[in-house]
Amino acid sequence: MRTRSTNGTPRPLLSRTTVRVALGLALLAVPATAVATTATPADHHRPAAAHDAARTARAATGLDDPAKKEIAMQLVSSAENSSLDWKAQYKYIEDIGDGRGYTGGIIGFCSGTHDMLELVELYTQRKPGNVLAKYLPALRKVDGSDSHEGLDPNYTKDWKKAAQDPAFQQAQNDERDRVYFNPAVKQGKADGIGVLGQFAYYDAIVMHGDGDDPTSFSGIRKRALAKAKPPAQGGDEKTYLNAFLDARVWAMKQEEAHSDTSRVDTEQRVFLKNGNLDLHTPLDWKVYGDGYHIG
Repeated sequence: MRTRSTNGTPRPLLSRTTVRVALGLALLAVPATAVATTATPADHHRPAAAHDAARTARAATGLDDPAKKEIAMQLVSSAENSSLDWKAQYKYIEDIGDGRGYTGGIIGFCSGTHDMLELVELYTQRKPGNVLAKYLPALRKVDGSDSHEGLDPNYTKDWKKAAQDPAFQQAQNDERDRVYFNPAVKQGKADGIGVLGQFAYYDAIVMHGDGDDPTSFSGIRKRALAKAKPPAQGGDEKTYLNAFLDARVWAMKQEEAHSDTSRVDTEQRVFLKNGNLDLHTPLDWKVYGDGYHIG
């Protein structure tokens, strides 16, 4: 994914290592009105039985709960698009000059980083003869570069046309889940962390991708594990998440384009400091100085 410029205001350009994981089931988001608005009392006021019940409830609810997933999509969109309306991004496409060719769609698929090619391949498998199918030879040729050869002048126009097709929207949803969302949630559950922690994983893999690089998601997690244990290993959840966010900030600061760490500092850390480990609404946060609210 890439952060775009919005209303003429430049946003940091993001780098990513392309991820390859097994195909997961698509999880459809629900309208924001379905988001729960319950608040959680402080744990230290609960009797032991209530603690056990709370842990059971938290284990049953992950970021893949439809209402929580909708929150995750809005949180990421606030950082990536300066808007909570993530569904408006299906039609987005431009070359933002980061050396990765065209960037488009809800997760910033790039013509130079293979994931845009895989997206159009999936769309074409499901709907042969679609308006983007004719660009597959060109997408294979420009993969790994910033070239537009064979794509200009009509690719962006045809992308926007395809974005009106529910089949293309679903393909974007499915590739987002396969490559980014599902792996993050799966690892988060394995580590015993709740909704906020799973979101921290998702936001990290969206920005950094995964791989062997120290600044990839796995590299960030490895750095955190050197400082604290996750709950699955007997550690304290808040302590571990603070270590993970510290590692995330370190990774972001390895590139000038990532130097604004507000999506961690004034978003995720705010929720963590408040003890909102399950992202209960209402939520208030800032990214790049802009304020957002989910009620």
